[in-house]
Amino acid sequence: MKPIRLLAMLSLSAITVGIVATAMADDDRSYSGSWGTRALPGVAPVDFPLYQDECGSCHMAYQPGLLPAPSWEKLMSGLDDHFGENAELPENERRVLLNYLLNNAAGRSNYRVSNKLMRNIRGTPIRITELPYFVHEHREIPSRLVTGNPKVRSLSYCDSCHTQANMGSYNEHQINIPGYGRYDD
Repeated sequence: MKPIRLLAMLSLSAITVGIVATAMADDDRSYSGSWGTRALPGVAPVDFPLYQDECGSCHMAYQPGLLPAPSWEKLMSGLDDHFGENAELPENERRVLLNYLLNNAAGRSNYRVSNKLMRNIRGTPIRITELPYFVHEHREIPSRLVTGNPKVRSLSYCDSCHTQANMGSYNEHQINIPGYGRYDD
C-alpha cells in the first residue's frame, strides 16, 4: 500500500474513533460506560407477582434496580423491624424474594436510573432516599411540596409524584405533584 493511502486511512480511522468516543462521552443520557452498551431508560419494572403481592401490599413495590444488592440483603435480613414494622415472611418466601431482588438490583441490570443510583454510594444504604444520586435529583424540591403536602408526605412515596413509577419510569417530564401540578426544576 502506498504511504499516502496508508496515512489517509490511518487519519480517517483516528478521526472516526475520536468522533465516536466524544459522542459516547457526551451522551450521559443513553450510554453506560460500565456495560459498554446503550442502557434502557428508567429502571426495570417489577415483573414478579410474589414480590408485587408481598411488598406491594404495604407500600409501592420498589423496583429492585433502585438499590444495590448488598442493600437488599441487609433489608431482607431485618424484616422483623422493617422501618418500624414487622414484615417477617416464611423463610422460603424470603429467600425467593431475596433472589429476585439480588438478580435485578442496581449494578446488575442495564437501566439508566439504576446505573446512576450506583454512583458515589458509601456503605450499605437501606433507604433509596439517601442515595447520593436521589438526593441530587430531589435537592431543589421545596419541603412544602413533599413533607408539607398531605398527599405526598415523604420522598419515599415515589408514585405520589412520578406518575409512571410503577412502570419503572422516573422521567422528570412525568412528574405531577398532588395539589401543585407539573413540576419543572
